[in-house]
Amino acid sequence: MPFWINIIVGLLAFAVAALGGKALIPWLYKLKFGQPIKVDFGPKWHANKQGTPTMGGILFIVGSIVATAVGYALFRFLGTTDSTALDGDQEPLRVMSCIIFCLLFGIIGFIDDYAKVAKKQNEGLKPMQKIVLQVVSAVIWLVVMYLLGDTSTVIDLTFVQFDISWFYYPVMVLVILYLTNAVNLTDGIDGLCGTVTLVAMLIDTLICSKLQLDTYTLYTMALAGGCLGFLVWNLHPAKCFMGDTGSMFLGAAVVSIGLITHQHLVMILVALVYILEALSVIIQVTYFKYTKRKYGEGRRIFKMTPIHHHFEMSGFSEYKIVITFSGFGLIAGIAGLLLVVL
Repeated sequence: MPFWINIIVGLLAFAVAALGGKALIPWLYKLKFGQPIKVDFGPKWHANKQGTPTMGGILFIVGSIVATAVGYALFRFLGTTDSTALDGDQEPLRVMSCIIFCLLFGIIGFIDDYAKVAKKQNEGLKPMQKIVLQVVSAVIWLVVMYLLGDTSTVIDLTFVQFDISWFYYPVMVLVILYLTNAVNLTDGIDGLCGTVTLVAMLIDTLICSKLQLDTYTLYTMALAGGCLGFLVWNLHPAKCFMGDTGSMFLGAAVVSIGLITHQHLVMILVALVYILEALSVIIQVTYFKYTKRKYGEGRRIFKMTPIHHHFEMSGFSEYKIVITFSGFGLIAGIAGLLLVVL
């Protein structure tokens, strides 16, 4: 993949997301699509964010898809590769399936967001409704990828590989559910999810390039550029939130790109920030229930979860949390990249 095409894709996605906010955000205000804030699930001072437009993830969704399409057209017709040489290549179809998979999760998030703003409350879809829709979407994507030739059932942890046969698919459904919802949990303060995902997508671009998954680099760069353009509107103080529309789309992108590389340990490292965010919730809830059963009152390990709220309650500013978490994600991602390179 000529490097200049990836640069154009990233810049185009950035421009669409950044400039698109000038039209989308006033429209969301006009529709009164403001985010309901329930302080029981966050620091009390988040109440002043009440009414900030949600569903802003539409900006990087549109930006990434448009930029990927333009980049692929350039790759086919203006790049160094003869367009006829790609006949029969399944990779573009797999990339398209990843984009559709992300859109399915984005639609689930949109339904959830719409239910929240329509009801003027912080709860949209019921948890079981979300899970059923996510499982169906995950199964459909895995089936499509199998039909497109992605039939490996090997778990690759770099230092050890093992084939778990058909059991691979239910395990990957669980992985998809965990990671997509982990990315959703990371979207708790201004700029956090967008910045962490920007870093993850840049790392994934290098990983896909090293593995010669050229068409995927178009999508990862488009996602990186789209996230950067969205941050124009989402850094503290946020002028709009990505909502579940955006976070579910990004979650599907993180896990689908990770799974198509079949570098499972590398995927864990690239997604480590999200994994720890969700793990902090699991640890907190489990410990609270255990201590309530044993001592008659629930006790907490963290001041508040997901863990970015713990840091916020400990006096970290939103900017400092974004920088710290993104820096940690960069270090973990570079570690994953080194496993691929070396």
